[in-house]
Amino acid sequence: MITATALFAIDPLGLGGIAVRSPPGIERDQFLASLRSLLPQQTPMQRVPAHVSDERLLGGLDLAATLKSGQPVAARGLLAEADRGVIVLSMAERMQPTTAAFIASALDCREVVVERDGFAMRSPARLGVVALDEGLADDEQPSAALLDRLAFRIDASVLRSAAENATNYSARDIAAARERLSSVVVGTALIESLCSAAGALGIDSLRALIFAVQAARASAALASREEASELDAAVAAQLVLAPRALVVPPAPEQQQTQNTESGQDRPDAKDPEQGRNVSEHDDIVLAAARAALPAGLLDRSNESQPGRVKSAAAGRFGVQRRCVQFGRPAGVRRGKPAKGARLNILATLRAAAPFRRLRANATDSPAAASRVVVSVRREDFHVTRYKHRSPTATIFVLDASGSSALHRLAEAKGAVELLLADCYVRRDQVAVVAFRNKGAEVLLAPTRSLVRARRELSDLPGGGGTPLAAGIEAGRVLAEALARRGATPTMVLLTDARANVALDGRGGREQAHSDAVSVARRVRAAAIRSLLIDTSPRPGATAQTLAGELGARYVPLPHADAASLANAVRLSSGRGP
Repeated sequence: MITATALFAIDPLGLGGIAVRSPPGIERDQFLASLRSLLPQQTPMQRVPAHVSDERLLGGLDLAATLKSGQPVAARGLLAEADRGVIVLSMAERMQPTTAAFIASALDCREVVVERDGFAMRSPARLGVVALDEGLADDEQPSAALLDRLAFRIDASVLRSAAENATNYSARDIAAARERLSSVVVGTALIESLCSAAGALGIDSLRALIFAVQAARASAALASREEASELDAAVAAQLVLAPRALVVPPAPEQQQTQNTESGQDRPDAKDPEQGRNVSEHDDIVLAAARAALPAGLLDRSNESQPGRVKSAAAGRFGVQRRCVQFGRPAGVRRGKPAKGARLNILATLRAAAPFRRLRANATDSPAAASRVVVSVRREDFHVTRYKHRSPTATIFVLDASGSSALHRLAEAKGAVELLLADCYVRRDQVAVVAFRNKGAEVLLAPTRSLVRARRELSDLPGGGGTPLAAGIEAGRVLAEALARRGATPTMVLLTDARANVALDGRGGREQAHSDAVSVARRVRAAAIRSLLIDTSPRPGATAQTLAGELGARYVPLPHADAASLANAVRLSSGRGP
């Protein structure tokens, strides 16, 4: 951590930045303070919040100055204000993809181009980035495009040890290294060794190799060397290449066996793929990278293989939706303030301000024109966009009829308890609808309480007829009620699909089946996500046909237990096993 901070302070523009995965704390504050002390005193260091607006980030119209002067006046954004400095991204894992793309573009182009509000502006934005990643789950991390443009990735586990050890470098050392940086040479042999190490680690990004060479050059400048050595290349491999590794390279003894079999153990042997002499630096650089490989690399590489889909909703609360009335602001758009949409006054004035003089001159009366501050027309209207994460709700529709009902209900109770443990983290809701005899009842209203779920489920009786249509209809009504309140419902139907009670309470398998199909089609028309779990001892076509009418995922589980049932529900709701 100390070395990465020092190298970044020497060459923040050439190395792009540092991604620090750590929750807020004194160690992270000490790291930022240490970086601040190593940078030149006049270097700007701007904080960028996760939900910064595009206008504040890139720049736009200075509304107050425009209204005062009568002509468009541009205002610089955070990226332009941090020119020749560093920006600190707070909660980078929650940053919008478009915002991360703007920052990545600024790192590539070293400038910001704005064309909006009736004017165009180009501002230099030569900067480095410190991305503070506070994500707790593996899928919560900054944008891949942004991470690819940052040389170093540091995990929270080293922050405490780095904070407890006084840095070996002073601001004077860093300033002297910065002066020597342009004269440091990186030999061809070291560059080829870094390329060989990147290939062995499965890294295909050219930016990683460029950063590795820049890190080796900065390391040599820090050590007062005019030419980078294998030690500098090893430092670069540990800090830049190892965190990006996708495969584990072969052990030295395995590599030696392969080299012996292919005749590459001779000093003058050539690498048939590279067409060059195998450098004596290769083993040293690769060994340094191997020593710094991140934990769980094999698991991570397996997840990246084709055919493996990782849920984007794991560890997150609800489903993200757009809204016009409430939630977190997500920018503005041109539109009318109708149907609950809220007028964004500032954005509307910014759209109208550039045309102030033109519209004032078009008025009939000169006296009226002199009184016009800004003329707002219908085409200037802008409304605020919002987004929010809607809570998810799982509705169990349980078949409580027949002689084996007690067994099925016991398994359903276990599944509800397992899912409620997830609900504690995800804030999901669980509801239970039971149907038997001639109708259905809501046994458990939507809740996150494990105690209440156990109490309500404990005394549920079983037996009687199978009013399947009534159970599906009760689940549909509850799901639509939850959807109207902004939730995202998932209906889980646990039954053998052998209906024998019609929707009006009369017996008869033919009418009961017809009613069940009719109600199932209503569920499908309402676009309610559903899952049908066939609990019959011998799964047949009846339940599978009903699942097709529901538009539901069909899971035959003749011997379902609580764990397999809970996993099936997680899969149906897109949350993974």
